[in-house]
Amino acid sequence: MTGAIIGDIVGSQFRFNTTDVKDNVELFTNECSFTDNTICAVAIADAIMNNGSYQEALLDWCHRYPNPQGGYSDMITQWLKDPKASTVSSFDNSAAKRIGAVGWLFNDYHEVLSESKRCAEASHTHPEAIKGAQCVATLIYWLRTCRIRREEIEKAVKHNFGYEIPSLRDIYATIHHGQNDAACQEIVPWSIRCFLESENFEDALRIAISISGDSVAEAVICGSIAEAYYQIPDELIEKAFGYLTKDILQIVEQYYEYLGSHLNK
Repeated sequence: MTGAIIGDIVGSQFRFNTTDVKDNVELFTNECSFTDNTICAVAIADAIMNNGSYQEALLDWCHRYPNPQGGYSDMITQWLKDPKASTVSSFDNSAAKRIGAVGWLFNDYHEVLSESKRCAEASHTHPEAIKGAQCVATLIYWLRTCRIRREEIEKAVKHNFGYEIPSLRDIYATIHHGQNDAACQEIVPWSIRCFLESENFEDALRIAISISGDSVAEAVICGSIAEAYYQIPDELIEKAFGYLTKDILQIVEQYYEYLGSHLNK
């Protein structure tokens, strides 16, 4: 979950002003903030650790923070107003961005798949949204448990989830032609490519924010995956956590106690 939080905070400054510069970009500035992505990721961890409902936890945390930087999508805003009416039949990337804790807090492949589905369905019932969440959580699980080598990821993702992982060149071309990258079936493969091209955690984030498009989403999902493979530098953790509020930090601290691990694993 830390990888997602760092990606969210770093990417927030480029949410409406993207950059195509990979190096020499300051990661943490006064323009940074946590967004709805951190709020929802924390909500999912809270639900798992405290035996709560995914939907109830999301509603609780989103109502605590009704106006995060960047706001909530129009569809999520309507869902927050009337969650009983229906869940969101959308294939946007929201479910995939918040899923990180599922990949860490469950220790069986089939359980990761089933919990990812339940987590996504709390707000998103579209098959593509569910598949995207399952893919991200599964990659985290595979990487942190060393069940897959990095060079096997593309083949495994295609076999299990049907995603083709485009090259960075193809991603740049797609964005240049104005294609929307809010869809799970785009943003998840793109974020995986950012991880595959990286040399360390920070490099993964820099690649994610450099491909432009929805830099926050790319940085969040790429950060989630990269955390399961790389050690996150303490400096990045300390800087990111400086942006968080007390109640969010309490859940983060509980999360690492629950894992029986230090913040940098």
